[in-house]
Amino acid sequence: MITNILLAGVGGQGILTIAAILDTAALNNGLFFKQSEVHGMSQRGGAVQSHVRISDGNIYADLIPKGKADIIISMEPMESLRYLPYLKKDGYIITDTTPYLNIDKYPNEQDIYAALDARENRLYFGATKIAKQTGNAKAANIVLLGAASSHIPIKERALIAAIKTLFNPKGERIVNINLKAFEAGKMYAKEHSLSISE
Repeated sequence: MITNILLAGVGGQGILTIAAILDTAALNNGLFFKQSEVHGMSQRGGAVQSHVRISDGNIYADLIPKGKADIIISMEPMESLRYLPYLKKDGYIITDTTPYLNIDKYPNEQDIYAALDARENRLYFGATKIAKQTGNAKAANIVLLGAASSHIPIKERALIAAIKTLFNPKGERIVNINLKAFEAGKMYAKEHSLSISE
């Protein structure tokens, strides 16, 4: 078993935080993992991507080949479109609908969603809006992780423990906000078919 997860967004949106949670949870679950990342310039909203590969056996490469990603988790619509060639035919794409308008010629959103609509397993929704409702808009990344969690081969309790471990230095309030964000994303995905967008 190997699961390939591609995380995409721009600097400052918490892509590497999701990767750290997945890595910690995989390790605590006795699984192998490899991670590779490309950092943009966060102060300028540069693109950030991370490849996370999780397996119950050895992993020999840290990059996900095109057409082999089981899941793409994207912090905004254009970045989900950018990495669509990496998604396998029956893979899942989960993205926030809040655009990060960091370039002059940001693609037409209708064109982005037309491309995403060609995928059978998709879920795009206002993760940032849900994160605000849980106490912090910056927890949108954790909302998306919660929405994807049922398709990740790591026990939920291990993901929750990893969230606690990662955010514990920031205090109980921040831990609780992120736990609420994770649960909100999980519940949203449970209540909505992955082929429904809104």
